[in-house]
Amino acid sequence: DMVNGPLARKILIYSIPLMFSNLLQVFFNMTDVAVVGKFAGARALGSVGSTTIIITLTTGILLGMGGGVNAVTALHMGAEDYQRVHKTVHTSVILCFIAGLLLLVAGLAFSKPLLEVMNTKPELIDGATAYLMIYLCGSPALALYNFGNGVLSAVGDTKRPLIYLSISGIINIVLNLFFVIVCKLDVAGVAIGTIVSQFVSSVLVLYCLSKADTSYKLCFNKLAIDKEYMLQIFQVGIPAGIQSTVINISNAMLQSSVNSFGSIAMAGYTAANNILGFLYVSVNSITQACMSFTSQNYAVGKQKRMDRVLIDCLFLTTAVALVMGSASYIFGTQILGIYTSNSEVIKSGLEIISITTIPYFLLSLIHISEPTRLRRIS
Repeated sequence: DMVNGPLARKILIYSIPLMFSNLLQVFFNMTDVAVVGKFAGARALGSVGSTTIIITLTTGILLGMGGGVNAVTALHMGAEDYQRVHKTVHTSVILCFIAGLLLLVAGLAFSKPLLEVMNTKPELIDGATAYLMIYLCGSPALALYNFGNGVLSAVGDTKRPLIYLSISGIINIVLNLFFVIVCKLDVAGVAIGTIVSQFVSSVLVLYCLSKADTSYKLCFNKLAIDKEYMLQIFQVGIPAGIQSTVINISNAMLQSSVNSFGSIAMAGYTAANNILGFLYVSVNSITQACMSFTSQNYAVGKQKRMDRVLIDCLFLTTAVALVMGSASYIFGTQILGIYTSNSEVIKSGLEIISITTIPYFLLSLIHISEPTRLRRIS
């Protein structure tokens, strides 16, 4: 119950499974990086690492769409307008799938040109292109998972998406090790393992919604795009996607500069960026919680409670970022050792971590402003 009772404890209980779900999405790419770094060498690590920013960019766009689904669904659920919930679900699943397809087509068409613009080393470009093109084949599945996660989170269920993603995460690890160690497929192997696991998570969440006996039940024979709900989802999802895109474009410019320093610097930057990815999604999880709680309270006109949600979430997201940022700084050497045993790569990664992790809590001030977009869809 998001609209009654004490808030802080409920927000925390709601946020923890959501945080682990988002961490597992980053974990897919982390597993790819770690497996190739340990078992396929520095060149394979550099190839996968060259794609990290582009993958983060596409994931951010899909998370933005999922945030739009979450906000609109929670708004109508809070108002107990179940007909609108039904229409939101059946509109958003199509929109998310289309978004995933567009990213897939764009990835297949522009993967190599993008990597060339980012000054990817010639010896890494073929492996990076192969990894990116295969990885982006999973975009429709990732988009559908984020749709399902958005709907379930909007009604207060953050546990089942975590379970489904945990299952697919285990599959991802097993397949990565099999394809790299046994089949000797290197970067292509970890990409294949990742997209298979993404399809598993999407099938599980769609099956869950199709079997639900509630207003958010997904009926495949009732799929249709309703313009009103499409615009509502876009009004929240597109700004969130643009915000993520702007941040990641600046990161891509940094990646382009780092790529010019050689494979050691690139590998260190890749490993450090994966750690920063964990910080990003942890902060973003509290933002998603803030969005759901704010949406439902906005629907019932509880303005003062909305202010309390914002304050509690601001404190919580700052605390999470400070704790995780400090831990990343203190245990940086050990964490980077997961990705590679090359001391030069670890040293390069530590230089980045020592500067970026502790002040990462400042990003929470940007993220926590996202629920203010709800006024656009009222």
